[in-house]
Amino acid sequence: MKEPINSKKNRVGLREIAAESNVSVATVSRVLNGNSRVDSAIRDTVLRTAAKMKVDVFQRNKTKALAFLLSNRAMLHAFHSRILSGAEAYCSANGWDMVFLSYHYSSAVPWKELHLPKVMQRHDVVRAVILAGTNSPNLLELFDRKGVVYSVFGNNIIGEPTNLKGDAVYSDDLQGGEDMTKYLIGLGHRDIWFIGNIHLPWFARHFEGYRRAMTDAGLAPRLSSLEFDDEVQMGYINTKSILARGGPRCTAILAGNDQTAHGVYKGLRDGGLRVGDDVSVAGCDDTASVVLDPGLTTTREFPEQLGQQMVKLVLNRISQPDLAPQIVTIPTELVKRESCNRILTHKGSSTEVSSRS
Repeated sequence: MKEPINSKKNRVGLREIAAESNVSVATVSRVLNGNSRVDSAIRDTVLRTAAKMKVDVFQRNKTKALAFLLSNRAMLHAFHSRILSGAEAYCSANGWDMVFLSYHYSSAVPWKELHLPKVMQRHDVVRAVILAGTNSPNLLELFDRKGVVYSVFGNNIIGEPTNLKGDAVYSDDLQGGEDMTKYLIGLGHRDIWFIGNIHLPWFARHFEGYRRAMTDAGLAPRLSSLEFDDEVQMGYINTKSILARGGPRCTAILAGNDQTAHGVYKGLRDGGLRVGDDVSVAGCDDTASVVLDPGLTTTREFPEQLGQQMVKLVLNRISQPDLAPQIVTIPTELVKRESCNRILTHKGSSTEVSSRS
């Protein structure tokens, strides 16, 4: 009777994996030790063979660590800090460590010229990457070509990546923008403006949801998108610009995120207007509600769950490298607070008055 390949007598070693993969023992050793200089196609072949022969490559190396790579964002960014929190909690619960890394790069640099943090070049130290912040296709191509296992926060990818080999997690902010706009329309608003820099993907997705709802309702989308790096300042300046135009009136403003809504509050108050009573304001992401008065109506996203899901995907891919790329979308929740009021029209009169919804 033939003994199973994983019995003590027939324990699989480097030679067996090398013979099955049609490569040298030295190549197998480099792959299993995380050397990044091995061609990605050869590396994939060796890892597939090891999995087929029931060799737990990552247990063999004993290292169980992921990297949380925050690209092109401030280290204390409110939303991404919560993604990190969720990712770290899921790692800890499953016996994995997490290394935090900050990385700044240009979208214009070819993938071959990007220089990753040194620790990420050691597959025996970092097994996979949780990619948050703002990212471009050149970094994703580098990961794909180097055989780096990763999951990426899809909402913040600039441009449309093609043939993505990694996994992606999205917050459904497009649907959130549509739902919020429909809510404002349901309150009687017709003159609704959107504020945000739509050259950035998280604003562009939210704007597309807004535009879709406005168009479906037969209303004209109205965009104010003067660009500033500081999102609070962007909300403030764009609000002042809307008020100074004297052009199409404004009864409600949908801000691309809560920090922008914070600036909208300031702009309205500087213009002598009351948030909610004179102009309704809504945001997106639910990160600034505790500091704004009146409470901000917003689209709640779930960054901790986004982080958890990103870790779950890479751990699945580590154990099943042949899985097709996975895309997961997390729904959002509309949170109604005092910053949005209903518009009522008195019978026989064109006078409009606001009331709490």
